[in-house]
This record gives sequence, structure tokens and C-alpha cells, in this order.
Amino acid sequence: MTRVDDVVTVRGERELFDRTAHLFGSATDIACAANTLFTWAASRPGTGVPPVPDLQGRRARKIYVPSVLLDEASVEHLRLLRKVGAQIRITEREINETIILDGRLAILAAEVTPDGRSYTVLSRPDLVNGISSLFEAAWRSSTDLAAFETRYAELRRHTPRLLDLLLSGGTDETAARTMGVGLRTYRRYVAELMAALGATSRFQAGARAKEAGLL
Repeated sequence: MTRVDDVVTVRGERELFDRTAHLFGSATDIACAANTLFTWAASRPGTGVPPVPDLQGRRARKIYVPSVLLDEASVEHLRLLRKVGAQIRITEREINETIILDGRLAILAAEVTPDGRSYTVLSRPDLVNGISSLFEAAWRSSTDLAAFETRYAELRRHTPRLLDLLLSGGTDETAARTMGVGLRTYRRYVAELMAALGATSRFQAGARAKEAGLL
């Protein structure tokens, strides 16, 4: 752990929750922005979705990017979160992966590296206020989950096959025949998949899919 005044850096999800679990347990207002369901979870892709927290008596707002809608298990998890009281929105813009607890403490997630991930915990009021302002702006510009569920339903059904075909390195024509769709339809699916993953190339789409736990 590295500490500088009101800024603490911890390494890995386990250390983060070992040191902040009591803060999560007592918080009554939770604001969260994440690219995947696993950003703030001690579990990792391949181990199943994180458990649904007890939100009774607490306000929880969560912002995710569209890639979380490409996996049926993830979508079901979001529906369960909504059932227990969480407000969930989707944004197509880049977000800073952040958690804010009671407007008094903020946690920022660093980029994923081969050595894992680090998290910065901040309690200095001016820093937390600034991060809170960014979250509120992202919240206002995002869209309720319900509007995206229908939009991504068709693409979600095809996502596993699309990813397999993209990684196989075959031509679009061959992939379209394998899927039993026209070339234009196949290319539309690929474009929609890349947009949902926030990818600008097919190679990057594969990397983003792995980060999202889709591979």
C-alpha cells in the first residue's frame, strides 16, 4: 500500500475490499461507474457474476457501458440489481471507473495491467467533490437500462458466435455463410458488436471482449 496524505493506493481487488469493506457496509449512498461487472468485484471473469448486494435502506446508482449487455448472465445480474433497488443507466461515452460513498470517499480504478490492477482511495473533500461532479454529469447524460435492453437483445444472441468467427481469422464472406446470414447483415452485426465494445478495430474488439469476460 502507498499512502500520500488523503490519497491511498492499494493493489488488487482483494486488498481493496479488505481495507474498505466496512465503508461499503455502512454507506447509505453509493454511486458507481464501471466498464464491466468485475471492476469492483473480488471475483474475476470466468468465476460467475458478482453477488447481488443488500441495498435495503440505501441509494445505489450505477453506470455501465454497453458491453455489459452482450452477455445474458450479465444482463440478468443487472435486472436483479434493479429489483433490489439500484438505479442503472448505460452510457456510450467513455467513463472514469469510480465509486463514491456518501459523497465523502471516492475510489478510482487504474488501467488493467499484466500485474493486475490498482485502486486509488481518496478522502480529501475537494478531490471527492470534483469526482462527484464528473459522475453527476455522466449520470445526467446516460440512459436508463430499460431503453438498452431491447436494443441489444438481437446482438446478444449472436455475440458468442460472432466473437468465435472474428477470432478465427476467416473472411467475412465465409463467416456470413457459417452464420447463415447475408454479408451485409454479418457486417452490420460486427459493426454493432465493435461499437458496443468501444473498439475501433477487430483486434481491439477481441481484447475488449476478453476484458469484459466474454471470452
